[in-house]
Amino acid sequence: MEIDKTTLADLLMFNNGEETSVYNKLDLCSTTHGSEQLRINFATALKTRDEIVDVQQILQLIIKKQATWPTQISNGTVMVVEKFFDSPISLIPSHPSVMETYSYKLLHGPDFALVTYSVKHCFDFIKGFKVLLNLFSSETVPATLKKVLSSIEQIIHKEQFTIVENHKSCDELSNAQKLKLAHFIRYGFKHNMLDLVVLYAKIDAWYGMAMAVKKYDLVFPQFVQNNDPVIETKGLYHLLVQEPVAYDVILNQKTNFLFLTGANMAGKSTFIKSVGAAVFLAHVGTGVPAKEMKLTLFDGLLSNINVSDNIAKGESYFYNEVHRIKNTIIKLSNGKKWLILIDELFKGTNVQDAMKCSSTVIEGLLKTRNSLFILSTHLYEIGEGLKKYPNIDFKYFETSVINDQLQFSYHLKDGISNDRLGYLILKREGVVDMLEKI
Repeated sequence: MEIDKTTLADLLMFNNGEETSVYNKLDLCSTTHGSEQLRINFATALKTRDEIVDVQQILQLIIKKQATWPTQISNGTVMVVEKFFDSPISLIPSHPSVMETYSYKLLHGPDFALVTYSVKHCFDFIKGFKVLLNLFSSETVPATLKKVLSSIEQIIHKEQFTIVENHKSCDELSNAQKLKLAHFIRYGFKHNMLDLVVLYAKIDAWYGMAMAVKKYDLVFPQFVQNNDPVIETKGLYHLLVQEPVAYDVILNQKTNFLFLTGANMAGKSTFIKSVGAAVFLAHVGTGVPAKEMKLTLFDGLLSNINVSDNIAKGESYFYNEVHRIKNTIIKLSNGKKWLILIDELFKGTNVQDAMKCSSTVIEGLLKTRNSLFILSTHLYEIGEGLKKYPNIDFKYFETSVINDQLQFSYHLKDGISNDRLGYLILKREGVVDMLEKI
């Protein structure tokens, strides 16, 4: 799936200033490198159904194996392993006798302490991989994970690591054995060890994704093979909303355009981001916040939510809105399946101009049947003129006023909203009274 940085930011996938993000919430990796790899995973959606299903199966397998997951490899262990190769120390003897070991400890006390401390973590690191390989030895492993495990096995299948297999911990080794193992790792296994760090980051990223699926009770979406784009969800919600209200969403070729209205703060933006985030997470291979989800593979996801002006270039807000829509149309012209998310189109111009521009854009987009669209607007007046198009579905978020207090249900309903509550909000917040007292 093709996705740009603007869309990732609109969907709150990563931190934007002080805002929290979907990535932060789902990052349950055990190592820093795992978190870095997870960020890469979350910035690079997969392109084929087979790739996605493969990752789904990996996460399911890790969840199944969680109770026996190796505990030897921690973030501290990985850090010590990496620093071991950069630490300036005296030459470690390759096959030290008891006397040589004693001599090294006596003459190079600080170095001996660092070596024995480091080799303990190196031992745990290798031990963790051996436990990991054994963990999956009796399983049918997905191809992507199998490739990583095969690389690990080839690297650690060394005669020098027999000692790791034969002992539970490094504490059982003599000082001479520790120095011998440390010598091999530092002088003969550096590049292999660093390769293992990278390989474990891949596994830890999947582990973090799997733990997030379990912790937040996410579901794995089903990808259906269909020539036309489809999204069907039940109980969909946004991960970052503390007390979310769930939505049921159906978009297909029959109704591929959702026209969304409602008052400010009624929930339009959250709904759009919920659908976009779920579709993106599905294409990463992880679970989604819903009870059920079916969808086709999309070639791209593009949003028009948080457009800004550019003072340095002298570009207005409206100009950048137009530029974003232009890019959207260019993308759609490739004939592939896209999910297009537009929130409050043409906020940067006057109402009459915005209505004319919005109607023109929507009527043009309605001609495209090989993509799905969700568009929110406060310009409910243009809805009547769009009812002649059979492929548009009208939804709104209802707002009630009880004793001058706004009540938001956040439930999606059929139809068009004509709520105008701006003045009421202004009054409720005391701005009207403040102005009268000036």
